[in-house]
Amino acid sequence: MKIYTGRGDEGQTDLRNMSRVSKTNPRIEAYGTVDEANALIGVVVPSGHDDIDEYLREIQNHLHIVQADFADPDEDSDGPRLDESEIDRLESWIDGYEEELDPLESFILPGGSTTGAKLHHARAVVRRAERRAVALGTNEPVNETAITYLNRLSDALFVFARVVNERDDVTEESPTY
Repeated sequence: MKIYTGRGDEGQTDLRNMSRVSKTNPRIEAYGTVDEANALIGVVVPSGHDDIDEYLREIQNHLHIVQADFADPDEDSDGPRLDESEIDRLESWIDGYEEELDPLESFILPGGSTTGAKLHHARAVVRRAERRAVALGTNEPVNETAITYLNRLSDALFVFARVVNERDDVTEESPTY
């Protein structure tokens, strides 16, 4: 299979059902931003923490499913979709790691160790992906479970960043007002 086809040279791309849309279409923006988040998570691994790496690899597979889901304009399709169990899994990881952390008493600045900062960056891009998905859903069908997953994923990446910073003995800084 050739990596280039030339089919996108005119600013159009294919959706899962092979319909053609502009590369600026909200559906393309949604799954393209999920792809960006997935790539950023790939930059984090290896993080130096085997448990975090295991979760991030699983998340990357989930994000690939979200991309396929958002690329499919047919809400009745039998294409790949996440289910509620993946959201439950994220919540269990968050709950487990929060036991490892001191309670959050104020906002913190994104950053810390190199890995912590990369996780905060990925979190911010996941938030943007969520916004793009919500925007898509104002005019077209979109899987609400995938949107909820993105929301919860940003929370998980925030907690992962805090855990990594804690384990790497990096103090979180609060903003000054």
